[in-house]
Amino acid sequence: MMYVWIAAGVMLSLAALATMLRMLLGPTTLDRLVALDTLVAVTMCAIGTWAAFSLDTTVTYSLTALALITFVGSVSVARFRVPDVPDATERTAER
Repeated sequence: MMYVWIAAGVMLSLAALATMLRMLLGPTTLDRLVALDTLVAVTMCAIGTWAAFSLDTTVTYSLTALALITFVGSVSVARFRVPDVPDATERTAER
């Protein structure tokens, strides 16, 4: 059974690494927002995996807090974000 926990940890680590890479390389703010949401989801999966491994359910309250904070943050950023403009020539052409 230990191989399952090791495999889950390796896969979650690879997912977090790929997500952080996407967050750093994302060309737009929405790409970075989606990567941040994915990173929080991977973190929530890691917390759930740890709760199943250690048989300790006290860490599951953090899952609810992370879910609520992430939802509110994502909605507010998506609602109030300014569209990305790559350079000044396009910015003046829009006016």
